[in-house]
Amino acid sequence: MSSSADTLKAAAQAVRENAYAPYSKFKVGAAVRSASGVIYAGCNVENAAYPEGTCAEAGAIAAMVAAGETELVEAFVIADCPAPVPPCGGCRQKLAEFAKGDAKITLATMDGVTSETTVGDLLPGSFDADFLDQD
Repeated sequence: MSSSADTLKAAAQAVRENAYAPYSKFKVGAAVRSASGVIYAGCNVENAAYPEGTCAEAGAIAAMVAAGETELVEAFVIADCPAPVPPCGGCRQKLAEFAKGDAKITLATMDGVTSETTVGDLLPGSFDADFLDQD
């Protein structure tokens, strides 16, 4: 793994520790690298009123947007599971909103197992703004 990827991994691992998961005990951390190279991180935040929580990927994307950026080029998602956990459907759509189809997504376990994919592979045939432009 390159030092650039290591930095993204470290950010996802660190923020995972801050996850608020008192109900599921399933902590997830995510970090995205914006087009400018800045890393933004997010963790899952549960709520007793299911399903009102926030996924880690959504939190990282929200931090990026709050900072004024709207394009991500890479993401790293980590959870304590036997196998890497893919983003939920909603987060796949969120990733597709802010990344090109070839953006690299690394999914990882706390034990170091990783799987690499792309936004396009996670969400083929995604819904995008082109469908809304009906002029």
